[in-house]
Formats: sequence, structure tokens, C-alpha cells
Amino acid sequence: MPDTSSPTSTLDLELLRTFVAVVDHHSFAEAGMQLSRTQSSVTQHMQRLEQQVGVSLFQKQGRQKQLTDPGRQLLRHARQMLSLNDEALNSLRDSSLSGVLRIGSPHDIADTILPPLLSHIARSAPRLRLEIDVGRSPFLMEDLHRGKVDMVISTREDPALEGFALRTSPVWWICSAQYIHVPGEPLPLILVDEPSIYRRYALQALEAANIAWRQAYLASNLIGIKAATRAGLGVTPRSMEMLGPDMRVLGENDGLPRLPDVTYHLWIRPNTVNPLARKAYELIRSNQGL
Repeated sequence: MPDTSSPTSTLDLELLRTFVAVVDHHSFAEAGMQLSRTQSSVTQHMQRLEQQVGVSLFQKQGRQKQLTDPGRQLLRHARQMLSLNDEALNSLRDSSLSGVLRIGSPHDIADTILPPLLSHIARSAPRLRLEIDVGRSPFLMEDLHRGKVDMVISTREDPALEGFALRTSPVWWICSAQYIHVPGEPLPLILVDEPSIYRRYALQALEAANIAWRQAYLASNLIGIKAATRAGLGVTPRSMEMLGPDMRVLGENDGLPRLPDVTYHLWIRPNTVNPLARKAYELIRSNQGL
């Protein structure tokens, strides 16, 4: 139960934004994807918010969580406060920020992490024109070094670049909902060709666990990976962002080893020649989770 002894007198807008996202998406996990946060981070936000207001905001009804009466009351105020906050910030920001900003993004997050990030940039700098290049992380990083894009979201590390973490996601063994896993037989893998962090994670984990595998399908991009997975050709190691309603996850109960998490970073060149890239980078870094 939340502590009702001494509720905080000032509401945290970041917690309110998470609260509204949970209500709108009817799910802590979906809210986390919208806000580029982990589900555990969303849960912590809701616990902190309940401590601030001194009342329970949700109650369990079966497997679902529904708003309490105080929760519905807070939701109305939260929407008003966030709207006023955004309106005030937008009125004070430099509307003269204009030009072209080129952003590279991997396929995995083109419909999860990327949309709220783009929405925030567009709200803050409405005259800025965004060009999005969706591709594979290693090649996008090369494009960043060559100046073909201004910033890149990637799971790769590069000490020559300047960046910060946007989100950490678990990596799962993903297969079709109809796929039948047979323990003891060589694991049919759906892999992307080199270079691939997911390929490396999977093969290292299987080798360490002494699990036999075979290459069932090799693709050059995520479109091919998804098609082969949905067709039930095998199992693919990917981050949670790829999981669709027609897929499921295999894990340790199925005899497969746990895979390392991946962290998505936002990268720019320290000596970028595009001043918009630096401004947009600082804007995103100072407003993570918005």
C-alpha cells in the first residue's frame, strides 16, 4: 500500500506522463515501448507516483489493472498538466530551428523507439525536416562516420562517437506461434548474415551450453528474418521489439540458454558539421522518456 503519511506536495511530470501512457495503452509493457523505457522502469514510476499522491491508482480486476476512483481523478488533472507543460515549452523554444536532420535507425525499432523520439523532435522544432534512413546497425554506423546521416540509433559501441543509452531491451529466442520445438535435435536457426550482434550472442550462448544447431535460413535484413520466422522455419535471436502477435518466445524451460540484453544508443559525431544534429542530440538527451 502507498505511504499516506506525508505525500509529496509537487507532482513529477515525468511520472504523470508515464501514468497517462499506461492508461492509454492499457499495458505497462506497451507504455514502456512508447516511452522507450523498460517495463520495470514503468512499474517503478507508478510506485513512485502512488507514493507522491498517497493513494492507490490501480486495482486488480482479474488479470487486468483498472483505475481506482482517485486514479481517474488524477488522470484528468495529469492530461491538463502535461498539455500546459508542452504548450509552455513549445512557446519558449526557438521556432527558427529549421533545416534537414538525417537520422539512421535499425529496422527493429522503426515502430517502437523511433516514433516517440521523432514526435518529440517535431513538437520541439516544428520547422525541422526529418529524413529517416532505416537499415542495419553496422552499416548505419558506417554512414554516420562518412557524414551520410547526422545521428544514428544503434546497439553498437564506438568510442570514436558521442552517445548515450536510450533503452535496454531483452534478447529472446523468437519463433512462430505454431512452431514445434523439439529439445535434443539441432536447433534450426534463422540468422542474419554478418556482421550481427544477435548472431554472435546466439552462437556464443549455444556453444557455451553445448547445444547443437543448424542454419535453417540466412537473411540480409529484418524483413527476411520476420518472414522466415512467421513461416515456422526455425528460431531467431532478436530483441523484444520484433515480437509480434503471431510469435512466441522460447526460454530456459525449453532448454535454451538466456541471451544477453542489448542497449540502444543514440550516436553523433563529436565534430559534427551540422549544428542541427548537436541541438537535436542535446534536446533528446535532456528529455528522455518524454
